[in-house]
Amino acid sequence: MSLLLMNHSLFAFQDMEDIQIEIVPVNQNVYMLKGAGGNIGVLTGEDGIFMIDDQFAALSEKIKAKLITLSNQPLKYLVNTHHHGDHTGGNANFQEDGTLILAHENVRKRLIADSTKMKGLPILTFNDQINLHINGNDIVVAHVHNAHTDGDALIYFPQSNVLHTGDTFFNGMFPYIDLKSGGSVDGDIIAAKTGLSLINENTKIIPGHGNIATRSDYAAYLNMLETIRNNVIAAIKKGKSETEIVENESITNTFFTDEEASNFFINGKKIRKTFYDSLKK
Repeated sequence: MSLLLMNHSLFAFQDMEDIQIEIVPVNQNVYMLKGAGGNIGVLTGEDGIFMIDDQFAALSEKIKAKLITLSNQPLKYLVNTHHHGDHTGGNANFQEDGTLILAHENVRKRLIADSTKMKGLPILTFNDQINLHINGNDIVVAHVHNAHTDGDALIYFPQSNVLHTGDTFFNGMFPYIDLKSGGSVDGDIIAAKTGLSLINENTKIIPGHGNIATRSDYAAYLNMLETIRNNVIAAIKKGKSETEIVENESITNTFFTDEEASNFFINGKKIRKTFYDSLKK
């Protein structure tokens, strides 16, 4: 499962030669690429390819080979939804080809802090929102504060009616909220509300991980976040300890039992611990 490849140390144990990049048509001129790591979004057209995230460096050539089958135009624009290596690992390789990389300012800061190398950094950064007009779409790239991390962006293609959420949405599983990188439960909830406010019933959604989703899938994810938050807050108010909350499967099993979540990147105990740590104050 690609979720097991959330960071470079885990990914190092995988055989890169066995990983295949799959093209999944989404809507009109928008595609999703699945391989190892975060889902990639691709918008094609005469203005050049616009891509969202790039997985790991070792997969860059395989990704380039798939892009050639989608368009004869070069990859001109690359946006990072956040700084994690399974979404930004190929930055330097694509930048060497002349691709312009953009991201939230905190993505650049964290990439600098995480590496001694200064290659592959976003050269165009924004604080709250940037609008791009490419391939027949008035693209909205909107920052959502302290959600999965402190540098997350939602990318919406209004004319193609596709939203890419980055890791603020994990479809069909518990989320990964990176508290050490500025993420928070409340921020992730606000991110989902923001994404839902941008779309309609016919929007196709590319999540950070998982299969292409619908608006109802996204709304169900928001309901899960809010319900678990309310359950954890109620337990805290009753004086329950961290251990008691982490061990209490009933807090989360409306959505996934601990057995069902045992192979998720974030299992039942981990998600309850994350919510407790984020909400205890």
